[in-house]
Amino acid sequence: MQVYSWRARYCTVKPSGSPAPTQLKLEQTLAQWRHWRCDPPLHGAPHLDHSLDGGLSNHNFLVSTGSQRFVVRIDGVNPGRHGMSRQVEFLAQQSAAAETLAPVPRYFNPELGALVCDYINPDDQQAFTPADFALLCRKIHALPSRRHKLSLDNRIQRYVHLLERSGKPLPPQELRQSIAQQLGSVEAQSFQEVLCHNDLLPANLIVSQGRLFALDWEYVAMGNPWFDLAIGCEGQQYDQDQVEEFLYHYLKRTPERQDTHQLQLFSGLYRYLELLWHLEQSTAEQCSTVMASFLNRLEKQLT
Repeated sequence: MQVYSWRARYCTVKPSGSPAPTQLKLEQTLAQWRHWRCDPPLHGAPHLDHSLDGGLSNHNFLVSTGSQRFVVRIDGVNPGRHGMSRQVEFLAQQSAAAETLAPVPRYFNPELGALVCDYINPDDQQAFTPADFALLCRKIHALPSRRHKLSLDNRIQRYVHLLERSGKPLPPQELRQSIAQQLGSVEAQSFQEVLCHNDLLPANLIVSQGRLFALDWEYVAMGNPWFDLAIGCEGQQYDQDQVEEFLYHYLKRTPERQDTHQLQLFSGLYRYLELLWHLEQSTAEQCSTVMASFLNRLEKQLT
């Protein structure tokens, strides 16, 4: 649930130093280079090139050995706090990489909070069409299932509990009631769970060698595909014509009114979760500014 630029993360030197615990975990991860799943195996220890900018929650580094380059991510948050499963993330990204949908993950160590993936070199031109994006979504949703599910209700309640425990303000009661009604409508539906990325924002999409890849799979889980589609369309800020083009290529048919209604329903739920995520990440002093920046747009979506 992040809004920073992965392309910036891949390309920009971060001037400030890393916190000592993070630096130690990075050094320990590099020391494990013989256990990285590379083909052919690495012939020498990778070295740090530089930190990578852009992450709000995690710490990222570009490392290399010879002509091979990798991105090392060190956790900056407790994954369980946000409903993540690092094991599922690694396995799902392996499947996605096999279909050329994601960078190949090379090493995973939950004790260090470390993930190592191939570095993907971005093309100069990063534009892609709604049809390109729809095809990526279809392929992600066809990946093998995993034993980790996203419950929107549970995710919302987790953030509400964290906000209450920290004494931070909650969204207005009227908005919370509206969201509860939306959730009730969603839970009354029957749908086939698929593997969802759950964070298909522009920051987590990159074009390399003419192909569209999805980055940052930490929120991956089984769930309702319409939530994934809503995040993607909201992130791309598609207008009505672009939404219809996207849905046409995803559904492989002309979208109906019910389809656009589903997208709107899940867009509101996504924006609400986004608000809760930012409130939970903010200091108490920042919460009023965060609330104001999200509420106007969110309330319009739910009317």
